[in-house]
Amino acid sequence: MTSTPPTAPAAREAPDDPADDRSSSGAATVAPLAGFTVAVTAARRADELAALLRRKGAEVVSAPALRIVPLSDDQRLATASRELIRRPADVVVATTGIGFRGWVEACDTWGGAERLVRAMGSARVLARGPKAKGAIRAAGLREEWSPPSESSAEVLDYLLESGVEGLRVAVQLHGEPLPDFCAALRMAGAEVVEVPVYRWMEPEDTAPLDRLIEDVAAGGVDAVTFTSAPAAAALLDRARRQGLHRPLVERLRGETMAVCVGPVTARPLMGEDVPTVWPARARIGAMVKRLAEELPERFPALPVAGHRLRLRGHAALVDGAVCPVSPALMRVLRELARRPGQVRDRADLLASLGGDGDAHAVETAVARLRSALGDPRIIQTVVKRGYRLALDTGECALRGD
Repeated sequence: MTSTPPTAPAAREAPDDPADDRSSSGAATVAPLAGFTVAVTAARRADELAALLRRKGAEVVSAPALRIVPLSDDQRLATASRELIRRPADVVVATTGIGFRGWVEACDTWGGAERLVRAMGSARVLARGPKAKGAIRAAGLREEWSPPSESSAEVLDYLLESGVEGLRVAVQLHGEPLPDFCAALRMAGAEVVEVPVYRWMEPEDTAPLDRLIEDVAAGGVDAVTFTSAPAAAALLDRARRQGLHRPLVERLRGETMAVCVGPVTARPLMGEDVPTVWPARARIGAMVKRLAEELPERFPALPVAGHRLRLRGHAALVDGAVCPVSPALMRVLRELARRPGQVRDRADLLASLGGDGDAHAVETAVARLRSALGDPRIIQTVVKRGYRLALDTGECALRGD
């Protein structure tokens, strides 16, 4: 996968503090994710998420890990719905907005939507989150309660505390079974009716997902976003079938940031010991904001040759100005920045270029890199030894670096 680097060298990064901004020209502040490649694994609302990321300056790669298949013609859904019309539930749990709407719409195709809604009118209706709440109200019903955390666990606690023994509880599933949730209700004496409204399936075209897995494993992606636990699990499973599970997980444990919409989504990744971050509120806008705050902070600014240098995925920032850098040259720059101020010999830099080459290839790469960064003094030549970043050691000592 190739990415198109930013082409606006006049744009400037918001400084860490006023002293770091060496330009007072009034140039536009560069977007926080400029120079980074971010992957979107969502199937639903993928375009909306990608647009939010691009607005923050990211290069976006979209590869749905799953697809949603409605079950409007599924016999299990029809049977569960007719049973609830015949014997209404005492409690109805709506776990997702799209699922609850899909349930009513499916019944409408059978001519049973009005009877289903009327049957639920006498039930205590619980909404796992605001989207489910909106779908409940759109159907002409009112929810009894919805947890601030938008957590199924909190819904379960609420039901168990109020008591469910002898009650008939309908649980609208959200793409996968909720065995622990439903088992806990049954153990507490409830009769549980599971309502499977839609299910997750592998994408019809898996090529984009396969390419994404290869790119993450190779270090070509800076962050991967997840909006559902099934999508996270599907990515890991697909990587396992490709024989790339280990390199993918190693990248996600290290250089590549895993960002989830909430803790439930993060569980498959946490099971692989992958560090994950998520926002306080489970919203894709909040997730993008968290990503834009945290990803740039993984790349500290280096004082070099009187400038502030910060590396990003496919660009470098010099005094806040975006300097596009090719993938090969970025590997050389990362090697130099791995130990800033220390001499890196030509063999190390040649290895970072990959393939066959010689000392001349390293010299050419360094010359091109100096040109891309705009000041040849940033990279120093150490005769007969190699090259190093011209770290301003006096400023580092002053700052305690």
